[in-house]
Amino acid sequence: MEIQIEAVQIAEVFNIKKFRADYNLIANSGSTSEVFYVIPENNRYLYLFDYGVIVFANYDQKSKKDFINFIKSYTTSLVRFKLSEEYLIVTNENSNKIIVENALVSVPKIDNSLLKIVMLNIGQSVALEHYEILSDTMINSSKEYILQLETNGKLNVSKNNLLKHIGKVLNVKNSIIDNLYILDDPNLVWDNEELNLLNKHLKINFDINSRFKGLDYRLQIVEDNLTIFTNILNVKESNRLEWIIILLILSEIIINLVFH
Repeated sequence: MEIQIEAVQIAEVFNIKKFRADYNLIANSGSTSEVFYVIPENNRYLYLFDYGVIVFANYDQKSKKDFINFIKSYTTSLVRFKLSEEYLIVTNENSNKIIVENALVSVPKIDNSLLKIVMLNIGQSVALEHYEILSDTMINSSKEYILQLETNGKLNVSKNNLLKHIGKVLNVKNSIIDNLYILDDPNLVWDNEELNLLNKHLKINFDINSRFKGLDYRLQIVEDNLTIFTNILNVKESNRLEWIIILLILSEIIINLVFH
């Protein structure tokens, strides 16, 4: 038996609560941040996460496309680039061990709990790739201003445009930080040694922890850049106020000289 899995990032946010209220299937399990469906009549499984990721199991291309079109009305900020990742679960009844490989996991048998762990990890992997791209975009967007500092020793940008840039970067940074809970281990693994081991091996296979460290480093660079830009903005504003005060004092002196 084989189950083909594909995780797709289609948006920044899913409204899981509204979707669950409208969808005509009863969830196998779920919360305000995720929902898992089992569709036994065609051996399909569906896992949705509020950070904009859908994980399909045993869906053909048309069914995936139809569902993505349907769920778009429950999204916020559709992503501009398609991010997806595929994985395979195969059963090997002659073995009592779970073997995790790059493209597949071999298991003695498949149940809903095992499926959830595999689908969760591939969903986390796609979400991390999305956040890696966003963090790289934030760093690259600041390079122009950093180059100006290196070349001219100052920023040739208006206060309004610099504030817009800072606001945009902060918005993306906060969105990433808000969703970093995705790396938390699921409750399923707490009391099940076999699922816990599977979860750990999948995290190693998808390089989850080291990628998170890389993302954390990128976010630190973004924060350092924002601190520099904010300090420069404060200095520019302080200098402007100083000149205003100097001009007011000069005006008062001139008025006193003229009328006295």
